[in-house]
Amino acid sequence: MESRLQPVWLAKSPGLNRAAKRKDRRETIASSSRPNWDIFGTKLFHVVLLCIGGAFLAYLIGRIGPPEIWREFSSLGWGLIPLVMAEGIAEMIHTLGWRHCMNEPYRSLPWFFLFRVRMAGYAINYLTPTATLGGEVTKGTLLASAHKGPGAVTGVLIGKLCFGFSHLLFVLTGSIFILATVKLPTALWAAMIFSSALVASGIAIFFLIQKRGKLGTIVRWLAARKLGGSLLQRAAGGITEIDEALKSYYRERPGELVRAICWHFLGYSIGIAQTWFFFSLLNRTSWVVAASTWFLGMWFDLLTFAMPFGLGTLEGTRIIALRAVGYNALLGMTYGVALRLAQLFWAAAGLVNYALLASSKSKNESSK
Repeated sequence: MESRLQPVWLAKSPGLNRAAKRKDRRETIASSSRPNWDIFGTKLFHVVLLCIGGAFLAYLIGRIGPPEIWREFSSLGWGLIPLVMAEGIAEMIHTLGWRHCMNEPYRSLPWFFLFRVRMAGYAINYLTPTATLGGEVTKGTLLASAHKGPGAVTGVLIGKLCFGFSHLLFVLTGSIFILATVKLPTALWAAMIFSSALVASGIAIFFLIQKRGKLGTIVRWLAARKLGGSLLQRAAGGITEIDEALKSYYRERPGELVRAICWHFLGYSIGIAQTWFFFSLLNRTSWVVAASTWFLGMWFDLLTFAMPFGLGTLEGTRIIALRAVGYNALLGMTYGVALRLAQLFWAAAGLVNYALLASSKSKNESSK
């Protein structure tokens, strides 16, 4: 269009024509190479996380020790299989809750695809020292491979908030059982209550930021003052879309949040049956004790969520929980290792699944 409006003498000028052609060629090359860099960056991100996850998986197996793993298989026998499967069933239920945290078209994606995405995030969160953030980024990129748009990010953000709130609500509900059956030092009770209050405050603040669309406040403030250049301007536009999508969800789907919390609550409750089954394998059957043990363990997990793969905390807190309800440290260690094996199994499965999803995503992008 611009060339048609140029004067004839300008259009026929050889020097200007060559310069214009060189400029057009550079812009064409730049625009055609940009997607390749995006594909390369995505591949590199997935490869790095897969390598880190695989290294930590090997470290965990070495840390527990193959002989210890074999002894657990031997002592629990075939009963270890239901313990492992219970972890997966809980994640399947959590996937149903996560679906209610999404806007269209993501909530219409097949449940099995969402479950695979969730397990990929589970593996990265469990196996890498990213304080549960690496898995959320992984889920966001995999969701975006199905549909581009801010909904991929909002689904992860709302899902994270809802999952954390459900965890807190579950622990507070379980405090009835804990207070009735568990005897802990007053100082430990005070520390746990204070820490829980801090976690609850963080969740409340995160909720208000999402509901009011204030996630990008600082970025927009900087962009409005022409700071940060074009990169920050693009970031401000992207995060504004995310804020609008968040406000739309909370305005139009308040009932979906309640449904998501109910599903997550049910998913957490699977652990009570899992703990009861563990006790039954050792001829110690008590639903109240099993529930108290699980609630107390979940309370510790809430306070140590940032610890990579629960390093040292999973077994240690289960020893405290079992001793609090009257059992010895050895039983607590056995219980902790059994849970560790269940988590390791699903983390390994999630890592393999992540590799398959990332591979198919790269093939799709390369074919475009």
